[in-house]
Amino acid sequence: MTGIYKLTGTLQNYIWGGEDYLPNLIHFNKQPNTQYAEWWLGAHVSSPSQVEINGTNQSLIDFLNQNPTALGEQSRQTFGDELPYLLKILDVKAPLSIQLHPTKTEAELGFAAENARGVNLKDPKRTYKDNNHKPEMMIALSDFWLLHGFKPKTQILATLREKTHFAGLAEQLEQQDLHTFYATIMQADQTQLEAWLNPIFVSRKREDLTPENPDYWVLYCRDAMQIPADKLDAGLMCFYLFNIVHVPQGQGIYQDAGIPHAYLRGQNIELMACSDNVIRGGLTPKHVDIPELLKIVDCREVIPTLIPAAPQGNGSHDYWTPAKDFALENVNFEPNFSIKSSAKNATILFVMEGQLEIRTNSTALELTQGQSAFICADTDYEIIGIEKGYCVLSKLP
Repeated sequence: MTGIYKLTGTLQNYIWGGEDYLPNLIHFNKQPNTQYAEWWLGAHVSSPSQVEINGTNQSLIDFLNQNPTALGEQSRQTFGDELPYLLKILDVKAPLSIQLHPTKTEAELGFAAENARGVNLKDPKRTYKDNNHKPEMMIALSDFWLLHGFKPKTQILATLREKTHFAGLAEQLEQQDLHTFYATIMQADQTQLEAWLNPIFVSRKREDLTPENPDYWVLYCRDAMQIPADKLDAGLMCFYLFNIVHVPQGQGIYQDAGIPHAYLRGQNIELMACSDNVIRGGLTPKHVDIPELLKIVDCREVIPTLIPAAPQGNGSHDYWTPAKDFALENVNFEPNFSIKSSAKNATILFVMEGQLEIRTNSTALELTQGQSAFICADTDYEIIGIEKGYCVLSKLP
């Protein structure tokens, strides 16, 4: 099956989301005191998008079940009869939980084990929601801040030695590998966490600090997440262990399996393997499975590498990552600019700014900011700019 179809995503109302960004981008009426965190475009079983067929909306899952050839031969041979990726737009007003994602093998084993124990898929203490891995990339839509992987051990030691109340931690780390040290931090009791963190709460003010300083984010998270003094979160200590990364608008970063990370502030495009497997490591009221976290976490020392921004001006640009499950293309357009392409596998187009027309030999859709289309495999199409802007297309590499 070939062709193009209008696609409508789904909203996720998580408490860390903002109130204005997604309503303004997608153009829907917001409700008072409601957080809009994510806009999903894909066929994940928990929240599939809707595809419009002859004026009627149908779940993208059902559409693909009925028309598996729309996925494309390459996609079906590698990933079976399921859409392998999930595209999201995120508005991060308050920090997300520190988290990491399993490898494919780890996900399959963890999912099967929880199924065997009879853990309900909707149980808040369930860790594995499906049997897939979840590598992911993001492109910043604003100045964006996140945690990303362990700093080199020498840098962690230097950070700890800056504070007299961390002297014991520095001595401990000198004798340990990062995994053993991290396990100690994550299993610390309240008394120990207070000894580490209270000196910062007493002596530091966020307005006197810059976001490059770990203390800034400790104070920011305490305030934004309303963390009570008698229930301190071990995740607050991770600001002294992990890289604090600033991603300028237009640039991005890739998260591989096992790498701990946390989005802290900003808006972004996120593209990932179609999975909802999240193993949390703090900064959350949700379930934190410490044994599973310590089994899965990758404690390699990471030097963050940013994905370069797409060039300005008309034309297409592909962002590169090591992932085999997804790729992201950026198309800038001005009025009357056109670009022809062919979808080898199922592709989702989302208009970030402006207005365009996408047409095939038999169909044409006009799409404006916040609207999207599903492009079936083996479809030749043309994108024509109507009002200056850009769109992104999720596909296979």
